[in-house]
Amino acid sequence: MLIEKYDLEVFTPPCDPGAERYAARARLTADIGEVLPYLNATLRGAIYHPGANALTWKKGRHNIAFHAYEIATSNVEDRDGAEQEIKGLIELVNRTWERRAEISPDTTTRKRPTPMAIYKLLPNTNCKQCGESTCYSFALKLAAAQKKLADCPALFEPQNAEKLAALQEILIDAPAIG
Repeated sequence: MLIEKYDLEVFTPPCDPGAERYAARARLTADIGEVLPYLNATLRGAIYHPGANALTWKKGRHNIAFHAYEIATSNVEDRDGAEQEIKGLIELVNRTWERRAEISPDTTTRKRPTPMAIYKLLPNTNCKQCGESTCYSFALKLAAAQKKLADCPALFEPQNAEKLAALQEILIDAPAIG
């Protein structure tokens, strides 16, 4: 087990006093820097920053950051949820570390596709089937992990097969699609 002990801090972000969202930070006693390339290989949409020895990831609407001696999450609905999120992330790190012999580490730094790059590959019908008023609004939300490709029924029509394949290609490693 890589992480056995940590100090937990749950707080409302200082940039948003009075917010009904929480952030949490686990200060670690163990250096998890070596597990980051393994997490990068297994977490869909993670972005590895080798120079900073850090990995960022979006899990739903939560922003998560792994650093050598710290794991942080933000945008959690309540205090208990923040504590559970950190506990789950600690377990994820420990499981990944235990399975590292089965995983090829990945030190690739990926880039998040821009909303415009996503928009250019959408059907551009503004059909509103996704719940958004325009395809560009959908592209913005897709890039921000607030929507999924499956939310756009028009993408799954036969005439849009190439666009769907291209979107899956650029989004497969991108954060913010899960």
